[in-house]
Amino acid sequence: MFIEKDNNMNNFWIQCIIKALSYAGVFYDIITFPVYFLIQRPWARRNRSQRVKAKPISSDSTQITYRTADPPREMHLKMVQADIDTLEKVLKYISDTHKDKNCLGTRQVLSEEDELQPNGRLFKKYKMGEYTWRSYVDVEKEACNFGYGIRKLGVQPKDNVVIFSETRAEWMIAAHGLFKHSCSIVTIYATLGDEGIIHGVNETEVSTVITSHELMPKLKCILDKLPKVSTIIYFEDQLVKTDLKGFERIRTFSYSDVIEYGIKNPVAPIPPTKNDVAIIMYTSGSTGIPKGVLITHNNCISTLKCFCDVVDIFTDDVLLGFLPLAHVFELLAESVGLLTGVPIGYSSPNTLIDSSTKIMKGTKGDASILRPTCITAVPLILDRICKGITDKVNKGSPLQKAIFRYCYDYKCKWDRRGYDSPIADHIVFRKISRLLGGKIRLIISGGAPLSAETHEQIRLCLCVEVCQGYGLTETTAASCVMERYDMSYARVGAPSSMVDLRLVNWEEGNYRVTNKPFPQGEIVIGSESVAAGYYKNNELTKENFFEENGRRWFKTGDVGEMHADGVLKIIDRKKDLVKLQAGEYVSLGRVEAEMKTCPIVENICVYCDPSKHYCVALVVPNEKMLMEMAENLNIHNLSFEKLCSSPIIEKTVGKELTEHAKKCKLEKFEIPAVITLCKETWTTEGGYVTAAFKIKRKVIQERYKEEIKRMYAS
Repeated sequence: MFIEKDNNMNNFWIQCIIKALSYAGVFYDIITFPVYFLIQRPWARRNRSQRVKAKPISSDSTQITYRTADPPREMHLKMVQADIDTLEKVLKYISDTHKDKNCLGTRQVLSEEDELQPNGRLFKKYKMGEYTWRSYVDVEKEACNFGYGIRKLGVQPKDNVVIFSETRAEWMIAAHGLFKHSCSIVTIYATLGDEGIIHGVNETEVSTVITSHELMPKLKCILDKLPKVSTIIYFEDQLVKTDLKGFERIRTFSYSDVIEYGIKNPVAPIPPTKNDVAIIMYTSGSTGIPKGVLITHNNCISTLKCFCDVVDIFTDDVLLGFLPLAHVFELLAESVGLLTGVPIGYSSPNTLIDSSTKIMKGTKGDASILRPTCITAVPLILDRICKGITDKVNKGSPLQKAIFRYCYDYKCKWDRRGYDSPIADHIVFRKISRLLGGKIRLIISGGAPLSAETHEQIRLCLCVEVCQGYGLTETTAASCVMERYDMSYARVGAPSSMVDLRLVNWEEGNYRVTNKPFPQGEIVIGSESVAAGYYKNNELTKENFFEENGRRWFKTGDVGEMHADGVLKIIDRKKDLVKLQAGEYVSLGRVEAEMKTCPIVENICVYCDPSKHYCVALVVPNEKMLMEMAENLNIHNLSFEKLCSSPIIEKTVGKELTEHAKKCKLEKFEIPAVITLCKETWTTEGGYVTAAFKIKRKVIQERYKEEIKRMYAS
């Protein structure tokens, strides 16, 4: 009873403090409004946000095609004037333009030491130094030498060469060294499963694989299944010498060896033409076997022009690179930075922030040392940042939580009117932005749709612009990109400057261009950035690609809605649409995107049996949130695995998901009626998610088929 009285008393005082803050806020608004109105010019911001960004250029009752209303920008025009039509010419141009400016940075690893954890276990942690930099001239020279060296080892112009490595400076340099001799790089994700690696290497018939010290053991395990591979080049580790046992049947060379061979054995480069294949990029394979997409130099240059026309990158920016360079989005986003003369510092998820798994306690993560102004990200990473912020706020006192909520709502209210909130930023939100170094101004998100809740929370809490884009590997990314002044959420921007975007009726899903208030339909992309097709798969190429009036088009399978200002919203996906017994359609991807914004959800896979009238879900819960839920239910001393098996916990999580789904305005038939809590985290190594963090639906459904049967039997 006394505790209850104390709690009531605490709540009373908290309410009094928040009410006093509200009155102070009103007084502050009255005093500062004229100043902010004149300085911040919110009407101009709203006008820029609402202006028409794309217009229809043709339409009928079955389809409508849109094109940007904006002219090309300065960098686009410079590329045209300089006749830059290949990635090989890009490197020459940036070397001549930016010369001795910092280009690619790698952080020094000084040592690896054991660190005692509170639970008594020892973890290996890095003691790290500063970033060391290669200049633009250095990068050009090193790429030349690598190209010479790899020719010395027998690689010929037009050969395919695999790059199977984590993101790092040497990845980018090796790729450009190969471009100088008209070689095609075959990109394979470092986190791809063994079957995917074997398929990509064997299908492209490569004899040379470029990899890293960390991935050599993985290659050794599958070497017997790669009969045509005769040469492996590996990027060295900063601390440990690479173990070459088990590679006796093939030639192995370090990256440094190849550079030395190149210095001693220069040869005439064989520059590519714009229609040569630059990259055979294996998609992450969310369904079936990964497909190799044929991306030409012209495709890449077209996308670079698109990026330069929308994304605002400045010469004093610093870009942090940690997403896979084997993903076309990251590769070309970094290339835009290089065109502008922006230094790129490399990182990894293990060393990114101060609390990352390999960072020694009391030392700084890469973001704190580099202090980047721009980063690229995928929605899953931003979702995790949001959950991390929420978790940290929830650990505060009731008063701290109430003040944070008040400041968040205050900032949200004024932001929607076009105003900044400098006092709230200074007192509350700038502290959160220090998570990524404290100077971040722009986050470019791609790879999957970003939920409105995550978009807004990241933008407000980190005090950054969040620029969301839309594209596929088959369209060389960047088919649509949000502009910096767009104040909306859950939209992916207008068609890029080199793109025609078409909506085509999809009768089965009831999506038509005649729908009101906005046209809807399957998204079809026409552009110079549309890929040449799929490697050794003419049937699938014919199914998804076509030519029309001299322009190449790709059927995306995504369903979009075009708003009055010419900005696209992704509303569905044809392959994710399942028709239930009663005739209702459930978009699995849309439901999952909404449910992922629930704090208890780490990952989720929704399943619909067409013969049933409801859907079910497999949920990977957030461990911390699950433990807190158990404490609140007076369930103690149970492991995470046992909590996932608890009927009480499962029922409570189910109720929380249902309430969250209702807040997200999902229909009753879209809300999972039964759930199963999964004890196993879905990782790329386990084969459950792609390298772009999209779930592999078929793999998950096969792994949990008994659980799915149980849910429907219940």
